[in-house]
Amino acid sequence: MTAREGSLEAPQRHTLATANPLFWDEAALNQELHRVFDICHGCRRCVSLCTSFPTLFDLVDNSPTLEMDGVKTEDYWQVVDQCYLCDLCFMTKCPYVPPHEWALDFPHLMLRAKAIKFKKGDTALRDKLLSSTDAMGKLATIPVVVQTVNALNKTPVVRAVMDSALGIHKDRVLPEYTGAKFRAHAKPNAGFPVKHGQRTPGKVAIYATCYVNYNEPGIGHDLLKVLAHNEIPARLVEKEACCGMPKLELGDLDAVERLKNVNIPQLAKLAREGYAILSAVPSCTLMYKQELPLMFPDDADVKAVGEAMWDPFEYLMARHQDGLLKTEFKQPLGKVSYHIACHLRVQNMGQKTREMLQLVPETTVNTVERCSGHDGTWGVKSEFFANSMKIGRPVFKAMANNTPDYISSDCAIAARHIQQGMGDTPARKEHPITLIRLAYGL
Repeated sequence: MTAREGSLEAPQRHTLATANPLFWDEAALNQELHRVFDICHGCRRCVSLCTSFPTLFDLVDNSPTLEMDGVKTEDYWQVVDQCYLCDLCFMTKCPYVPPHEWALDFPHLMLRAKAIKFKKGDTALRDKLLSSTDAMGKLATIPVVVQTVNALNKTPVVRAVMDSALGIHKDRVLPEYTGAKFRAHAKPNAGFPVKHGQRTPGKVAIYATCYVNYNEPGIGHDLLKVLAHNEIPARLVEKEACCGMPKLELGDLDAVERLKNVNIPQLAKLAREGYAILSAVPSCTLMYKQELPLMFPDDADVKAVGEAMWDPFEYLMARHQDGLLKTEFKQPLGKVSYHIACHLRVQNMGQKTREMLQLVPETTVNTVERCSGHDGTWGVKSEFFANSMKIGRPVFKAMANNTPDYISSDCAIAARHIQQGMGDTPARKEHPITLIRLAYGL
């Protein structure tokens, strides 16, 4: 039988078969890694996406046979460690994803390898700490402690120690923590009448996320102002924990399930009450839309939450289509360099943020659709920092085109990474929802 060269059908994601004992079998894993790596070596279409693929191809090209049979099994982990699960290879590049008979899912194969590695106890303390966003956030935002943490994170001597002792690169600009957490100070307005649209629920619940709550609460406050300006009743999710994406990227699937068990009952109740659930961090939105449904396909509550979860601009542009969005913007934004985050692209909803920014008069949007190279914690680590800057270099250059007034990304961490990579720039870094708040004149 002749194998097809690529596929014209839409990609189909298979569920994560963690209940199958073969999922955890390292010999079976290595066999599948060899199969997939051999196909990737013969294709090489994803070479520009991240450093996993150049690492793989270098291993093959430097092997005695110039084929996968010349690559040592223990070297497979070099490829796994370079993957930060952006999903772009599966969603945008690979011609052999299901329903193709070869059924490649490179990100989920890397996730399986990471899960086995974690289960074996081969995960560094640093990685466990960095992925514990709730615990770190609660500790770092204690009054008095927060000022000390922020000051130490900017002290060269301390950063050198963090680099050598923990493996957190001394040159990575780290986000500050806030002493005024979003959830403690948010003032959602639930008093507006509910106006359902053909495409949109007329009431919203905000899932704050760790980053908005502990690092940049202004994003959450601006989202609430934009919703209130459009007379959309809003409330906060009553109780929330980390979405689990950092633990997923680590391969700690047990922690993902524990966090799911905290969050899903709260969110499912809201979903069944007819709320649109909004999350201003693409990775968190993706976790509920895609990753948890693939991990727990038989959980009705997980499915309900996935269907109720929206990216803010996905929701706002759907409101616009329903004729329920105010478009009387008072302030032009000038030139905006806008970066589309990887975890936003793979939600397959189009460029909703760009579309809304383009509604603002006298505003030019330079859209950059390429991975910035940071990931949640990957670009913070000493061994990956140089690669994260290398991957981001084309993005830094593209974002600087035409001397923008603003640089922006739906992923606030990516925006920080881009700002660092651009170096000295007069452009202001603002989240897209903040730009809309400014454009409204709020």
